[in-house]
Amino acid sequence: MTNQVNFRSLDEVLANTQLPALPTSAMRLLELSQDAKNGPAEFAKPIEADAGLMGQILRFVNSSYFGFSREIASIQQALTLVGVRTIKNFALWSAVFSLVPNPKFGPFDLKGLWQDSLRRAVFARSLGRELKIANSEDLFAAALLQDMAIPLLLKAMPEQYELLITRRAKEKVRLSALEKETFGWDHAQAAAALCRNWRLPEEFAILIERHPALDELLDGPKPRYDAACVALASLLPSCKDSEWDEENEFLAGVEKVSQGKSIDLHLLLSAVDTSFAEFAPLLQVQVPEKTLSIWLAESSASV
Repeated sequence: MTNQVNFRSLDEVLANTQLPALPTSAMRLLELSQDAKNGPAEFAKPIEADAGLMGQILRFVNSSYFGFSREIASIQQALTLVGVRTIKNFALWSAVFSLVPNPKFGPFDLKGLWQDSLRRAVFARSLGRELKIANSEDLFAAALLQDMAIPLLLKAMPEQYELLITRRAKEKVRLSALEKETFGWDHAQAAAALCRNWRLPEEFAILIERHPALDELLDGPKPRYDAACVALASLLPSCKDSEWDEENEFLAGVEKVSQGKSIDLHLLLSAVDTSFAEFAPLLQVQVPEKTLSIWLAESSASV
């Protein structure tokens, strides 16, 4: 029997946690995105008013990830060539990346979290494109930020989470399942609450909120294949894992989300590995020694 009592509701936890505020430039971009009439000229203004953000975006669009043959020197040009949605989401990722605290909690590694999140984001977008899902760029952002509440919760509830992290390693159970059992809510709901606090689009909050519920997303009368891509991304092995505990669930989910379409998973994961390696320097994360292609090859060899 545990000695823990009086677990707090999610609303109480968030009310007593100092929630980070998005920078003015990111908030303005989100406001502009609510009106489809706004184009590159309007979106360029708040970016150009934030020198740090402007520099990050220019490095982003001039990276090998896009592979333009000539240097992109202006924000408006970047918005025109890369797309407003891509630039807006990159601004959001950069803003959140700078706000999330490092709780200095036992085995928790913030850099490792962002490393895993980036790889999952690249996978979610790649799978979304393979399935011809229209909002594949939003899938990238949702997968990147799906675990953003974990550092805040670790900082707010260190004793409770120490037990959960220990149980997770020992019992090979997903963190979200342990959170539900212990608190009645999970970090996905906490992350969605942050999105709503920042007044992000509700659809974006839903993509994040439902990532632990893959079966519900695919087995209902109206399957949500976009959210399922984000959910599948959460089942990928961590960059520091020695075992892939959710491998069978992941493979079964990919087969189900493919809707009968033949997906070459080896080819898809190889492309994800390549994109991750190109994108990682932009967010200052390391490329793991063990790629997703290697994980899958080892899985195939053991069958």
